[in-house]
Amino acid sequence: MPYPELMIAPMREELSRLGIEEARTPEQVVAAVQSTPGTLLIVVNSVCGCAAGRARPAVRMALEQASRPDRAITVFAGADIEATAKAREYFQPHPPSSPQIALMKAGKLVYMLPRNRIEGREAGEIAADLREAFQNYCAAGAMAK
Repeated sequence: MPYPELMIAPMREELSRLGIEEARTPEQVVAAVQSTPGTLLIVVNSVCGCAAGRARPAVRMALEQASRPDRAITVFAGADIEATAKAREYFQPHPPSSPQIALMKAGKLVYMLPRNRIEGREAGEIAADLREAFQNYCAAGAMAK
């Protein structure tokens, strides 16, 4: 059973205020992956403390730099159940985790930040990892990995 929308609305809004699009259906996830020619950030949002105190603030900090993904979407684990499952299909061979942050380039996974690299770390440390990934894959002249 999904989390009540009233409970998670502020957590959704924290990312949507940053311009991150919500993908609530599998079709929206597929459309984002298939129609984004450049880089696509996919944030698996969650109700857990490491999402609130670490992942969402880290995403905000990382997006403040010039090198950033062309597009960003989010799915909410425990609420957008089918959309989250569809997003995670693109994350193979990485196991599902919540939160989880992926970077896709031309529909291919190029970077993954799973929960075990989020929990127990400060938001600034996580943001530094994301900034490095953005620099490597999103900047003009970025690696074509």
